Amino acid sequence: MSALEPATREALAGLPVEVAPRLLGGVLRVAVGGATVAVRLTEVEAYHGLGTGDVPDPGSHARSGPTARNATMWGEAGHLYVYLSHGIHSCVNVVCGPAGTAGGVLLRAAEVVEGVETALGRRPAARTPRDLARGPGRLGDAVGLRHPLHDGVDAVTGAEQAGATARLWLPRTPIAEVVHGPRVGVAGVAGTAAFPWRFWIDGDPTVSPFRWGRGAREAG
Repeated sequence: MSALEPATREALAGLPVEVAPRLLGGVLRVAVGGATVAVRLTEVEAYHGLGTGDVPDPGSHARSGPTARNATMWGEAGHLYVYLSHGIHSCVNVVCGPAGTAGGVLLRAAEVVEGVETALGRRPAARTPRDLARGPGRLGDAVGLRHPLHDGVDAVTGAEQAGATARLWLPRTPIAEVVHGPRVGVAGVAGTAAFPWRFWIDGDPTVSPFRWGRGAREAG
């Protein structure tokens, strides 16, 4: 961890599209029920809420303003927005952005660097260690964060919430091998090259495969 430093509110206070590449190579360490899993982040996606930045983001959960579902996105940077996808998968986002705005960075993929056996127990269908956190639902399962219990857990202070703690570390020096492109599986224009807000470490085997969202290919 010598090449990393604890995340701070200030480090996460920029626009999500600016913060997102800085998370790559960082580590999220989560303890749930006495079991710890740490992941090295290899792929992320930025999302802006209503009024965040100069370009409206039609792919964001907060695109139309605050709701009960997206309330955490409007809160303090450094908390984790944990939402349910397709009624099954708990996906994890780092809340970021200037105070009073909404934004988050979806953690799309990672390498499990601590607690591999625990992650395997939670992800028995994984064929190889590479697949343990290769995709946002898999990542959420591997680290053990669940919606709605852990939505809002603070990854800056590490305060306990519903039996879980989370801490985020960022690279002291930004990763050089970062590339970017359209977000994965996002419908319409929000999933096209107009929003190249997916960032990943080039050549890393844990990065998830790309697929177009509904109507995105045509919109692009």
